[in-house]
Amino acid sequence: MPVENTIGEIGRGFQQQMAQFVVERMWAAYSTVGACEVALQRTAEYLRERHAFGRPLLANQHLQYTLAELSADLDLLRSYNYSIAEAYGRGEDTTRQATIAKLTAGRLIRRVADTCLQYHGGMGYVEETWTARFFRDNRLSSIGGGADEVMLQVLARLDGFTA
Repeated sequence: MPVENTIGEIGRGFQQQMAQFVVERMWAAYSTVGACEVALQRTAEYLRERHAFGRPLLANQHLQYTLAELSADLDLLRSYNYSIAEAYGRGEDTTRQATIAKLTAGRLIRRVADTCLQYHGGMGYVEETWTARFFRDNRLSSIGGGADEVMLQVLARLDGFTA
């Protein structure tokens, strides 16, 4: 390959790729917030409309509390994402924060997807429904851009928890 086709600095490809991973991890955490918000809203609406034993499913306190807890965790991720964006905008190294955000986002979207599918019952599992697709497609969040285990390895190294 001719030298004029080189992207970036010769001999620094790995470091350049690692910098790209930080942006990819931030994007993964950012996109999770919107996806989870929509899923929780759609599920709450379904639970308002679906009745069992003469009342809406959303009248069940356990369902309310579970959705509230997921929403609260989502709000924490949103706030953390804002702080990362601000730090990145100031030119700071956000490797650690982006890694934490991606790990947290991947785990949170899995919990949201599992809860939404469960609350939609048997129909939630049917391949043609949004819940089944949301469950399947968002599983990638904990794999793409570095699996959860890779995120933990990066954090262990950055935090000095290695031998």
